[in-house]
Amino acid sequence: MQGRPSPPVFRHEPSADLADRVRHIWVPVWDIPAGQEWEQHVLNYPCCQVVVGSDYARFYGVVRGLSRVTLAGRGWVVGLALQPGAGWLVAGRPVSHLTDTWVDLENLGMPWSALIPAVRSVMSPDPTDPAAQRAAAALIEDAVRAHVTLDEEGAQVNAIVESVEGDPELLRVDQLAARFALTERSLQRMMARRLGLTPRWLVQRRRLHEAADRLRRGETDLAGLAAYLGYADQAHLSREFKAVTGSTPASFRATATREDPDTRS
Repeated sequence: MQGRPSPPVFRHEPSADLADRVRHIWVPVWDIPAGQEWEQHVLNYPCCQVVVGSDYARFYGVVRGLSRVTLAGRGWVVGLALQPGAGWLVAGRPVSHLTDTWVDLENLGMPWSALIPAVRSVMSPDPTDPAAQRAAAALIEDAVRAHVTLDEEGAQVNAIVESVEGDPELLRVDQLAARFALTERSLQRMMARRLGLTPRWLVQRRRLHEAADRLRRGETDLAGLAAYLGYADQAHLSREFKAVTGSTPASFRATATREDPDTRS
């Protein structure tokens, strides 16, 4: 079955000196035929994002469910995904206030508001030009470099998220707290303050990202997939997957494609 149509998404590696503050840079560019709309589904990573587009500029908090965006006409976006510990340093407030929502970038003041005309000036002539994309991304990176210095707690948040994402054996909050010599309460408070979510959400999202990736590649053994990911049974995986994405694993597999950006932003 044919998957949802998706625009090309150009990806650029962040500068090496910003590895502790910037996770990745993504630039979708679209030109959709008149009368059509393309709905994009994104299973986000646990990070905030600075986004400057042809028609809007926003700072996004973490989205707990499946992010859905409808595209029409012509447009582009330059998106910079921050590392988990860096979001509130850009927002200037605990990001728990921004979970599942966004604020206009201009409302964050300088230097973030200045990015809007600067990025649009670089991108507008030809948004498909790799040099223009790199120049636009560099403008956002320069603002992060000059105005965001990762603090000790932010570095710990980065390490906690990296640990969850890199260790499939880590399935419980008490395991995670013990690994970083924290009480579960302290861990929960830190995650709420810096990411606006719970430690349990981190574990769930890692498992769902891997499930979505495997389903996109055509995985058919759902019982085996559930066991591999540490679910009690296939039914548990199906319930959790549908609660977050709105689709059963089988229907997701039927409509997703290898180029679908569901798990990459």
